[in-house]
Amino acid sequence: MSTDKIFEALASSPRRQILAFLSEQELPAGDIAARFEMSAPAVSRHLAVLENAGLIAGERRGQYVVYRLVPDNLVNTLSQFAFEICPVGGPLKRESRRARKTAG
Repeated sequence: MSTDKIFEALASSPRRQILAFLSEQELPAGDIAARFEMSAPAVSRHLAVLENAGLIAGERRGQYVVYRLVPDNLVNTLSQFAFEICPVGGPLKRESRRARKTAG
């Protein structure tokens, strides 16, 4: 799982909407496509990007592919990124201390 792939996947509004739908329930590809005003192949490409980034997983069930969210990959990547940018005791903690001193 690549951080770059995840952020590239999150850069698209339709892909973020797909993630939101899948956060509520597993859905077949056709049900996901029905929620958008775009072609089924376009939705399929979005699903492929999300799956390639490790954010969703598809499972064939009979003639359908049902997708589900893989929340740990998203949470772990975003947490890791946040800690790289704002390590514990880093700039945010210093800002927080400054704000408390000026407020108190």
